[in-house]
Amino acid sequence: MPDMSDRQEDVLSDLEEEAASLNRSEDSRCARNELNDAAIQKYSKVHEDEFEELWLPGGVAEEMRQCWQAFLAKYAAAELAGLAIYDAIFEDAPNLRSMFKSPRTVFALTFTNFLSNILSMTSNPSTLRSSVETLGLQHLDREVTPARLAVFSGAVLTSMDAELGHEFTPDARAGIVAMLNYIGGAMVYCRREFGTRVKIIQRSWKIATHHQTEVPSESEDIEQEPMSSSEQQQTEGKEDAEASSEKRKAKDKSDDTARLEVKVPTTFHEMFLFNVAVMGCADCKWMHILLERFDAMATNVASTTRLQEECDVLSLRLAKYNGQVVLPQFKAVMLASLRSMVPKDWDMDHEVAWTWFWENMEKLLKKMMGMPQAYNKVLKNLLSNLDEASISRTRQVVFERFFELAPDAENFMKQSSTRMYYIADKVMEMTIDIYDNPQKLVDDISGLGLRHVGYGVPSEYFPPMVQAYCEAIDNLSPRSSAAFRWSLTLITKILTRVILEGSTVVMRAINTNQESAVRQAVAVAPRGKRAMSVLSISVGTQTISPLYWAIDSGRLNCAKAIIEDLLTIRADRDVYYYGCEALFTRHPEIVQKMCVSAPSLLIALLEGLVWRSRITKDGSRRVNLYIKHLVQDSKGAFSPTLHWLVRYKDPKIMSHLVVALTTDLIWSRFAAFQFLRNKFWFLLTLGIFFVSQSILKEQTGVEEVFEANVARFVLRLWLYLAGMCGLYSVVKNVASEYSCGQVIRTSTIRTIHIPRSMTDAKQIGRLALVWVLMAMLAFEPILRCASTMDSQNQYLLFTSRCGVEEEIRIYSMFSAIGMVLFWLLLTDCTVFSMRLSAFMLVCGWVAAEVCLFLLALLFLILTFSTALSSLQHDLEEFNDTTTWVSALAQMVLGMFPASDFSATQQDLPIFVCLTFFMALVSILLMNLLIAQLVESYRAMFADIIGFARLNRASVVVSVLAEAHPARFARFLRTLHFEDRLEFNEGDSGPAGGIQIQEPANEHTVTEDSILRYGGPTAPSVPWPEDERKAEESAEEKLQHVANRLGSMEKLLSKMAKSQGMNLKNGSRLSASMISKSTCSMSTCSDPHQ
Repeated sequence: MPDMSDRQEDVLSDLEEEAASLNRSEDSRCARNELNDAAIQKYSKVHEDEFEELWLPGGVAEEMRQCWQAFLAKYAAAELAGLAIYDAIFEDAPNLRSMFKSPRTVFALTFTNFLSNILSMTSNPSTLRSSVETLGLQHLDREVTPARLAVFSGAVLTSMDAELGHEFTPDARAGIVAMLNYIGGAMVYCRREFGTRVKIIQRSWKIATHHQTEVPSESEDIEQEPMSSSEQQQTEGKEDAEASSEKRKAKDKSDDTARLEVKVPTTFHEMFLFNVAVMGCADCKWMHILLERFDAMATNVASTTRLQEECDVLSLRLAKYNGQVVLPQFKAVMLASLRSMVPKDWDMDHEVAWTWFWENMEKLLKKMMGMPQAYNKVLKNLLSNLDEASISRTRQVVFERFFELAPDAENFMKQSSTRMYYIADKVMEMTIDIYDNPQKLVDDISGLGLRHVGYGVPSEYFPPMVQAYCEAIDNLSPRSSAAFRWSLTLITKILTRVILEGSTVVMRAINTNQESAVRQAVAVAPRGKRAMSVLSISVGTQTISPLYWAIDSGRLNCAKAIIEDLLTIRADRDVYYYGCEALFTRHPEIVQKMCVSAPSLLIALLEGLVWRSRITKDGSRRVNLYIKHLVQDSKGAFSPTLHWLVRYKDPKIMSHLVVALTTDLIWSRFAAFQFLRNKFWFLLTLGIFFVSQSILKEQTGVEEVFEANVARFVLRLWLYLAGMCGLYSVVKNVASEYSCGQVIRTSTIRTIHIPRSMTDAKQIGRLALVWVLMAMLAFEPILRCASTMDSQNQYLLFTSRCGVEEEIRIYSMFSAIGMVLFWLLLTDCTVFSMRLSAFMLVCGWVAAEVCLFLLALLFLILTFSTALSSLQHDLEEFNDTTTWVSALAQMVLGMFPASDFSATQQDLPIFVCLTFFMALVSILLMNLLIAQLVESYRAMFADIIGFARLNRASVVVSVLAEAHPARFARFLRTLHFEDRLEFNEGDSGPAGGIQIQEPANEHTVTEDSILRYGGPTAPSVPWPEDERKAEESAEEKLQHVANRLGSMEKLLSKMAKSQGMNLKNGSRLSASMISKSTCSMSTCSDPHQ
């Protein structure tokens, strides 16, 4: 193999020669144009004996693309055009139905996408040939004949002619005929030439990668030997027998270790690595790089486009390898590994097929050896020499040329110019990054392609975009054009492939934002894969969820249809199909997602977790609640679902049967005991506080007792130690919240970071209680007296009678505050009763209104007291503002003395002011307070139980956050989620829930919610059409009628043409019928007309 630097110099010289040969290629184009017309004539019929590049005239290719786009534009969606062609095929030849294995909707989507891409490649015959060859290799199991191709082509032409009429030009018709015949001949050619080899490779590769043996593994036999020998030795004797047993164990253990080190390979990957070591190639690290991509290459043997893409990516990765790459060595190891993995079936045909496959791969890889390094160097020089003006001018040129090549794209690109320029810059960066980190960029492009699937970006816009970029770069630097074209073409190939593979019927239906379209798209999926078709679309290493895409894009109608379809129980004779397990396994955070982005879907989700029996017995019915994933996660720990619902704070959601029963179940069987256990120390501390501060408090005039003093000191010491522990816990929690960033930022002028725990009223109460205990410790009379005692003191030990009456008074105030805080914190125990909890919540709810009343009352008192203090009067006892404040407060509370009030009557201004004040308070404020309390209670009363359940759920979440995992695991075992639940007697359904009995009159159930079907039970068969159709909207009904009338018009047009009649009047009549039906539909949809 030549030196890498020499190879790069050769590639650079080749690039210079390529730029110089552009002028010489102009002469060959003239001769090629003469061949283009011959190609139209040649492919007016199918050619099966050869498969060459198809060169079409530029004008014909352009008319083909325009007519095809005009044909698609006649329909509301491209899939509808494919459905029209599908129906036309079976109208002409019903016996061809067995040739089509895909569902009707899937075929329509696949066919329109493929033909759109094929027509966009007409200007690049080599790419066109590769794509057509891939199609032929993918249809090796179809018996394609010229007669069947004629029927298919006729259906396409008939459908286009019926829609386009005179717009379907003769050149476009001839081009379409040539293209379809070219594709059909290629399919027949590929089936004849490569069919056997490709099938051998596909079959043998499946065996090699899924090799399993029924023979017991050697390691299992080895593990059994020491056990049996040790048991024999233990039965023989005493000390000598034990010693020999230990020696035998040690020897067997060393033998076992040596034997276990040699592991028999069971997969191709393991066998390849084994053969690499045996054949002396262990130092060839490049083989590991190639082995990583070999599975994708062998799996896609029928796709030449994908093989070329894999080889290009592999050449980029091998370019990062510094050593020597000898590709024939890989072939030897590969064939040796395959012979070992497919020993029974391996014969000369396998040898020839795999040799043919590797020779093609080796040819593609050798072609690219050394080129990525040279391309990388050229592109880096190009971009480093560009200034801002050149970059800005290139952006404008690219998009101007792009809109010239694809005029329809101008209507599709709705972003601002700055956004499009940003995209242009990112494209330029990707052409460089693909050389530096190819694997990462391939993954990023795959993710970008899946996002473009959701955006509905047509892949036929990519070739003109590449052409626009390449022409712009060619004007800047012709020497860099080839390098830029290669890297950008590779990126486009990957992006196009991902979009085509990810463009499933479900994603297309979501883009329409119609429930009926989503239901129809899901209906064609096999019953065994129906759930995953709406939960996961994987392309390479990237995955996108159609459900999440519908939520994120705001298409909530489609998301609701997906949720309802997933949580509908369907059954055949063998299996129950229920998507609950798949939904929560794929998206364990689905509840959090809905709480944040789509709260309206929560009810649909929760309703789908409930099954109610139609049959009642003794006035009750069975109800199955599938709450497993609301209780536990995939690892068996407590599920955060309930925590997300608590943070959402919706009382209606908390009152739903599923959430309410889940909360009550965890509370009654697990959390209640844990809550009482956690409250035990608090209750003990409250009792000690009551005894030490109320029962054993210091009493004046009563003789001190030494025992009482000791008891009082010990109890208070317990309180202070508990307060210090509480203070340490608070400081620790606050510090951890600051370190973890669990803070709330205030929206003031200066941002203040408040720990999240300090926003909870209960936490603030606990913190206040801790500080009260610390204050009591600071003013503790016993400690004050102990510091002043001496040997001459006559006071008893631990006394508080040492002249510290002022400290005792302050201490008693803090003691009273602490007693109140203790009892307020005890209100947590109301969670045991929903009625008590609801009452406490009502008290807290109306307390806010009372605070507003007191604030308004304080404002009036201050206003009138300051006004009265400024008046001249003869009332000597009311001389200052504070006196008036006290007097007005007493008047409001009815505590003002009558004698003092009669004295105020002697001064008219004072009397008028006081009368007006009392009128405002008693008439305005009091009645306003009553009205506010009534309306506040009325607003809360409807959801009062929901708020009480929300309070209990928050307690459950906090308790389970501190619970021991082993205790929670024991609790889970009592729920028996692994047991299947019965629907009716003897009818066992899916597991993962609990069964309850509810009163029969609580819900009316007229039909079974389980959809049961007969017929075949294979998981690969789709479900029959659902008889219970969802009600269509007015727009969907209108579209349905318009489509029917359009079909009638096409039928009349076809009949008229066959009779040679003029249908202008008929067209007017049909248009009039559509117009009248539209008017009637719009009138009927308005209930007021």
